[in-house]
Amino acid sequence: MFDLGWTELMVIGIVALIVIGPKDLPVLFQQVGRFVGKAKAMGREFSYAMNQAADEAGVKEAKDSFKSATDGLNTIQNPAKAAMDSVKEATDSLTKLDLNPSTALSEDRANAARKIQEATAKQTAKKAQADAAPEAKDTE
Repeated sequence: MFDLGWTELMVIGIVALIVIGPKDLPVLFQQVGRFVGKAKAMGREFSYAMNQAADEAGVKEAKDSFKSATDGLNTIQNPAKAAMDSVKEATDSLTKLDLNPSTALSEDRANAARKIQEATAKQTAKKAQADAAPEAKDTE
């Protein structure tokens, strides 16, 4: 609330201890605590009463109807924003597309693709072994 750190509170406490004295300081803190508690309770009560009065007067319904009316008005007043909103909605639907080929293909095509990948991996492994074999002969 007042944005006081521990050092500021300590300085205030030491000054209060010197000015007021150690005898009367606990009584003063107790009175300050009661005052702060009463002020918070009054603030909560006031806020609750204002919210109740606003609800009884129909402010919430008027606000909702005004908001829905201004949404349509904003579309008329700012067509560029309305167009950009519709473009954003369209791009959002495009980003949710599943472009993974294994799920888009039929099961037969997915199996064929998996076999091709396995064969390619085997050929790559054989080539790596063949490349490593001449190097081993050179080191002997």
